[in-house]
Amino acid sequence: METTLIFNANIVNEGKIFYGSILITGGIITEISHQTLSGNYHHTIDAEGKYLFPGLIDDQVHFREPGLTHKADIYSESRAAVAGGITSYMEMPNTVPNALTQELLEAKYTIASESSLANYSFFMGASNNNLEEVLKTDPRRVCGVKIFMGSSTGNMLVDNHASLEAIFSKCRMLIATHCEDEAIIRSNMQIYREKYGEDVPVSCHPMIRSAEACYKSSSLAVELAKKHNTRLHILHISTAKEIGLFDNTKPLASKRITAEACIHHLWFTDADYKEKGNFIKWNPAVKTEADRDAVLRAVLDNHIDVIATDHAPHTLEEKAQTYFKAPSGGPLVQHSLVTLLELHKQGKISLEQIAEKTAHAVATCFRIEKRGYIRKDYHADLVLVDLNAPWKVDQKNIYYKCGWSPFQGFTFSSKVTHTFVNGKLVYNEGRFDESVRGERLLFDI
Repeated sequence: METTLIFNANIVNEGKIFYGSILITGGIITEISHQTLSGNYHHTIDAEGKYLFPGLIDDQVHFREPGLTHKADIYSESRAAVAGGITSYMEMPNTVPNALTQELLEAKYTIASESSLANYSFFMGASNNNLEEVLKTDPRRVCGVKIFMGSSTGNMLVDNHASLEAIFSKCRMLIATHCEDEAIIRSNMQIYREKYGEDVPVSCHPMIRSAEACYKSSSLAVELAKKHNTRLHILHISTAKEIGLFDNTKPLASKRITAEACIHHLWFTDADYKEKGNFIKWNPAVKTEADRDAVLRAVLDNHIDVIATDHAPHTLEEKAQTYFKAPSGGPLVQHSLVTLLELHKQGKISLEQIAEKTAHAVATCFRIEKRGYIRKDYHADLVLVDLNAPWKVDQKNIYYKCGWSPFQGFTFSSKVTHTFVNGKLVYNEGRFDESVRGERLLFDI
């Protein structure tokens, strides 16, 4: 079997940083040592001065395939993901057609098996009327069920209370929710449309998709989960008000209700709409500095369990439209780890906490089999970073199919240099091994 030795690395894993070596044999971590291992290996990488992290696991991406491939596709976005140190992802069901049947869900797995450079899983979609299909989902081979409790694409807004009760009471696998109250949003839209017509400034976005809308929907989801003892994971928390819904007194493995924060809500604030405009128009909205800082504190004190991207690309032409026409979402997978490393440089988060929230905790929360940690007998999903390698985001080094980034023009001080997926060096200093294909994630049930 093929062997690879990574030596002289600063290994970031399970709350510690230590100097050592990792031996990979046939895609599996077979040795972790505080010394340089001796022997003959097929490949060796001297990681002197660099930091070795477990590969990031992004539990919320939109890779747009099938049906929206003018924006992105599984190949292009998984390629960008591995360039950013993400070795596994979980993709959302609001593609075209929506993944609302087992056949449509499995069709996405087939596409990924043929084209994804990273490991993958796909959420089963819920609607007001597909409970029978939802309950057929195999928890061993599918990461979870996604409910849009707020605006969404196609037939995916679940706004019927009886449907929500049925899903929460009968579904035994993890349910992930997008929580924004649709009635509040529609009311706010009408207020701002009456004031501005169709030319609503994007700076009004956090008032339209307000903290109140987020809290009302999130609190309903928590109420339903507690009532039915459901495994609930609330995505992209964006407000200080929501944090009180979550418990930080239990070990993550025993929590029934968990939460996610996203890169954009940890970095941008409403002050950035003036410069970035629709490029930072997300749902839920980027809100105040106080909200941003509260979300980061909640990540650090374990009210919020994981960090993800909600990577959701659109074309420049789509983003150039007026407020109501410009879609929400933006590309982030290539720049998520380096953004967190920037926050580390600012003294806001430790390297150990980055590994915890982007890999360890995701694996624990979703019960992913043998990934998310640097452990013997685990899959060798690994990323090397240089903390002292400044580079500027520009058109030439953006890998997203949409061709833009909300970080365009920003100079990061750290760089991803190598990414391994199942022991294969898929990304190496700007070069890709296009022959690598990721594997379907499996879950301990």
